[in-house]
Amino acid sequence: MEKILVTGATGQIGSELTMALRNRFGAANVVAAGHSRPPLSHLRQSGPYCRLDVRDAEAVRQLVEDYQIDTIFHLASLLSAVAEEKPRQAWDINMNGLLNVLEVARVHDCAVFFPSSIGAFGPGTPAMDTPQDTIQRPSTLYGITKVSGELLCDYYYHHFGVDTRGVRYPGLISNIALPGGGTTDYAVDIFYEAVKNGHYDCFLDADTQLDMMYMPDAIGAAIQLMTADSQKLRHRNAFNITAMSFTPGQLAREIQKHLPGFTISYRVDPVRQVIADSWPRHMDDSAARAEWGWRPCFGLPEMVKDMLEKIAVKLDKS
Repeated sequence: MEKILVTGATGQIGSELTMALRNRFGAANVVAAGHSRPPLSHLRQSGPYCRLDVRDAEAVRQLVEDYQIDTIFHLASLLSAVAEEKPRQAWDINMNGLLNVLEVARVHDCAVFFPSSIGAFGPGTPAMDTPQDTIQRPSTLYGITKVSGELLCDYYYHHFGVDTRGVRYPGLISNIALPGGGTTDYAVDIFYEAVKNGHYDCFLDADTQLDMMYMPDAIGAAIQLMTADSQKLRHRNAFNITAMSFTPGQLAREIQKHLPGFTISYRVDPVRQVIADSWPRHMDDSAARAEWGWRPCFGLPEMVKDMLEKIAVKLDKS
C-alpha cells in the first residue's frame, strides 16, 4: 500500500482507520473521502480530504486517478437501522457505490477492502459458533447488501483479478466517533449515559447476546488483513472476526464494577430487536486466525475500563 483512499472516512470506522493509516503510511499518502457527515477537524487538518458521493462513478474514477490510488478501504454505506428506514437509498449507496469502486479498482489495479458484518447472516444461520462458511439468508436490507457485496467482491477477484479482501465485523465500540444508526449502537451509547447521567434506557432486551469488538481491534484487523500475504488467503470475502460476546445485562454489570451507582432499564425498539435476534450470538473466527494470524487485544473487562476512562476525559468528568 502506497497511496490509499478511504471512503466513508467521516464514519465510525473511517474516522479512526484514516488516522491509523496516516500514522503508518504517511499522512500525505492517505486520502479521506466523506459525504454526509462533516469531518472531524483532525481528519481534515492531518492530510488530504475531499467530499465524495460513491454513487458518482466518474467522481470515484477522477479521485483515484488524481491521487494515483493503489488501495481503497471502501467503508461508505448506510447501516442496519437506517437502511430499514431507507431501503432504496441503502441499496443505491451500499451496492452501486461498491460496484463503482470495484470497477475503478479493476481498471486501475487497486486492492479493495470491503467490510461485511454479522448482519450478513440471518435467522437460519447457526447462532452459536457461527461457521465461516454457512447459510446466509439475512432478513434485513442491510444484510442483503452485505451478502451481495461479499459475492460481488469474490466475483471481481475470480473474474478480473482484483485483490479484494474483507471481514465480517461484529458490533463495534468506539470512544471517538459517535454511532451512525446501527443495531449494536447501544454498546456505545451506554457509556456516555453511564458517565453523564448514571442511567441508560436500552433499546435491546437485557438478554440479547451479540458479538462485539473494540475499535482498536477493528482498525488493526483491517490493516493486518490488507498487508497479509495474498497467497495464504483462501476466504478473502469475508472473514469472521470477533473479540467478545455479551448481552446488555452483562455489559451493564461490568460497568457497575467501575460505577456502582449505574442503573439500566429496557425500552425495547421492536425494529432493532428483530434485527438483533436474526444475528449470530458468537462467530467462529478460526479461519481468520489460521489464514492471517488474527488475534484481538481487548476483551470485555479491558474494553469497559478503557471506554469509561476515555469517555470521562472526553466529557470532562474525570
